Amino acid sequence: MSLQPLTAVNCAGLVQPGFSLLELEGDVYLFGQKGWPKRSCPTGIFGVRIKKGELKLRAISFSNNSCYLPPLRCPAVAHFEPHDGRPECYLIHGGRTPNNELSSSLYMLSVDSRGCNRKVTLCCQEKELVGDVPSARYGHSLSVIHSRGKSACILFGGRSYMPPTERTTENWNSVVDCPPQVFLIDLEFGCCTAHTLPELTDGQSFHVALAREDCVYFLGGHILSTDCRPPRLIRLRVELLLGSPVLTCSVLHEGLAITSAIVAPIGYHEYIVFGGYQSETQKRMECTYIGLDDVGVHMEPREPPEWTGEITHSRTWFGGSLGKGSAFIAIPSEGNPTPPDAYHFYLVNFQKEQYGEASTQGCSQESTDFEDSAPLEDSEELYFGREPHELEYSSDGEGDTYNEDDEEDESQTGYWIKCCLTCQVDPNTWEPYYSTELTRPAMIFCSRGEGGHWVHAQCMELPESLLLRLSQDNSKYFCLDHGGLPRQEMTPPRQMLPVKRIPMKMTHRKAPVSMKMTPAKKSFLRRLFD
Repeated sequence: MSLQPLTAVNCAGLVQPGFSLLELEGDVYLFGQKGWPKRSCPTGIFGVRIKKGELKLRAISFSNNSCYLPPLRCPAVAHFEPHDGRPECYLIHGGRTPNNELSSSLYMLSVDSRGCNRKVTLCCQEKELVGDVPSARYGHSLSVIHSRGKSACILFGGRSYMPPTERTTENWNSVVDCPPQVFLIDLEFGCCTAHTLPELTDGQSFHVALAREDCVYFLGGHILSTDCRPPRLIRLRVELLLGSPVLTCSVLHEGLAITSAIVAPIGYHEYIVFGGYQSETQKRMECTYIGLDDVGVHMEPREPPEWTGEITHSRTWFGGSLGKGSAFIAIPSEGNPTPPDAYHFYLVNFQKEQYGEASTQGCSQESTDFEDSAPLEDSEELYFGREPHELEYSSDGEGDTYNEDDEEDESQTGYWIKCCLTCQVDPNTWEPYYSTELTRPAMIFCSRGEGGHWVHAQCMELPESLLLRLSQDNSKYFCLDHGGLPRQEMTPPRQMLPVKRIPMKMTHRKAPVSMKMTPAKKSFLRRLFD
C-alpha cells in the first residue's frame, strides 16, 4: 500500500464533499462539482486524469439528445454493466443541488460517441418513474441486482426534508431519515414498488451497499433519530419471479460502525473499505477487506497506509474510488494564515503494481455534519455535441484542460449583477420565476444609453408572454429607468419613402347648382340689400 500526494492543476475549486467518481469504458469522470456549472464546462462533468503526481480535469460535452443534469451532491450511484443488449451506463438518483434542493429524478449516463484523439461525448437521459416513486432524498444507496435472467434496481435509505405539513420557519432546513422502505425499480418500464420489511425498523443514510447477483449487503450507516452508527450488516435477497418479487431480509450484528466510507474494488466482488467516520468526532483510520461469494460476506482487517500528519489530525476527509485498487481522498487545508488551496489531495494505492492512469468508479457520501453549503455560481446555456473541426486537439495536450483562471468574474458582468436600484435577484436566494428559467435568471437587453445594458426580466416586472415575444421578434426594449412602461421600436428603423399623392379625377362630376331668376327678381333683391 502506498500514499502519494497530488497537485491539482487549476481545478481544486471544483472538488467538494459529496462528489462522485464514475467509470465508463475505462475512463473516470468527476460528477457533482462545487457550485453551478460555468461556461467552460456547462455539463458539470469532467474527465479525470492523474499522471506524474498531478490531477487534471477535462471538460466533457453531452450529445444533442441529452437532457440537463444538475450538479448533485451525495446522490445514489449504481454501475450498470452491459446486459441483454443494453450499453454500459451509470444510474444516478437523488442528491442535493447547489441551492440545497433535493432531486427525485433518475438519470442514465452513458458514452454516446468517441471522436478523434479520444474525445468523449456522453449521453444523459432522464428515466420516467411510475408507481411508488421514491421521494427526493440524498445519502441513500442504489444497487443493481440480477435474478432469473432479469435486472432491477434496489433503492434504500437516505435523508429528506421534513414533510411540508410539518415544516416551519424554525425547522425549514431540518432533515429526517426516510422511512425504512425498500424500493424495487424496473429499468425497462420505470415501474417502482415500495416494500416494507419487518426486519428494517429504522431509516439510515450514508451506508455502504455492495451487490452480488440477487443479494445486496448494507454495511454501517447513520440513524439520525437516535444519532447512532450501529455495527450491523443487512443482507437483502430479491427473487424476480413472474408474478410479484419476493424479498427476504436478515440483520447480522457483525458489521462495521461506519458512515461515508470509500469503497475501492480490487478484484471480482472484492473490495477495500476505508475512510469515513466511526463517530461524530472521530474518523475511521482502519482498512477492511470485504469479499462476496456464494456463501456470504468475508471481512478481514488490512494494514492501512502510513497516513500523513495532515490526514491524521484533520477533522474531516472525503473521496472516491479510482478503480484498480486505488482511491482519491481530499483533506481540508488548515493553518494560519489560511493556505491558498482549500484541500490537500492524495492518491491511495492498495495494489502492488505502480498506478498509471485513473480509471473506475466511486462515490463520496459526505455527512451533512461536516459539509458547508456550496456557493451559487453562473451557468451558461447547455453545450451539446462537438463538431468534427472542434476535435482537433489531442486529449493528452493542454488545450482542453480545465483551468479555473480562465473563468471570468461574473459577479459584476454576468447574471448576478445589480441591474437597477430595486434589483431583487440575490444569487444566494434566487429561485426560478419564469418557466423558461433553469439555473440562472432571465435577462433582457435595454437599448437606451451608451452601449445599452442588461437587466433582469423579473426586476422589470415583465409578464412571461411579453418576455417571450420580445425574445422572438426583432425589437428594441427600454427598461423602467429608460422609458417608464415597457415599449418597443422596430430595429433597424425602417426608411419611410414619401408618398406621392396623385389627385383623383372623378368621372361623373356634378355641375354646381345655379338659380335662374327673372330680371324683376334681380332688381328687387338689389334694391333690398342697398
